[in-house]
Amino acid sequence: MTENATILPAGGCTVAQAWEIFDSLPAAPVAEVTIGRWRGGELPTGHPMDGTLTESGWYGKQFDAADEVHPLLFTDERGTVFAVDPRRVPLSLAGKIPAHWLRPVRNRLRAFAPLLRTRKPTARLRDIEYRGVVSAAMVYDHLPIIDHFRRVDDDTLLGVMDMRGMPEPYFFVLRR
Repeated sequence: MTENATILPAGGCTVAQAWEIFDSLPAAPVAEVTIGRWRGGELPTGHPMDGTLTESGWYGKQFDAADEVHPLLFTDERGTVFAVDPRRVPLSLAGKIPAHWLRPVRNRLRAFAPLLRTRKPTARLRDIEYRGVVSAAMVYDHLPIIDHFRRVDDDTLLGVMDMRGMPEPYFFVLRR
């Protein structure tokens, strides 16, 4: 597959442009994305959550098997990567508080890690039709969230978070 990562605008884009890019990309079947740790990044679109994950210490996601997914990996101030139980993260506050307020929490993630950490998978991958294409989607076990993925290239996925009650999409990028 050819390198398409350059189609992702470095400085962000509008929601309409992000949808145009997402809809132009091919499917990313579960069988092709399952194994691996993926480094996360944001695709800023003016969404209220823009900056929140970055400021909180979000590292990315880990897909060990279709039924063994860690949807939230974080890194502490020493660079240690660990899985977090999404039920222990106040996701309802995302986008409602300024992202820079999370910096002190990020700087003390090592102290909070025992309260947040999990070794158990808290999501799974399924091939689901979304916007007319059957592609990998990550379904959270205990939250009304589905992340849908499309393939940018062999090592890059464009994702969109579909969360009940969130009026606008949140776009992100995963790289392995």
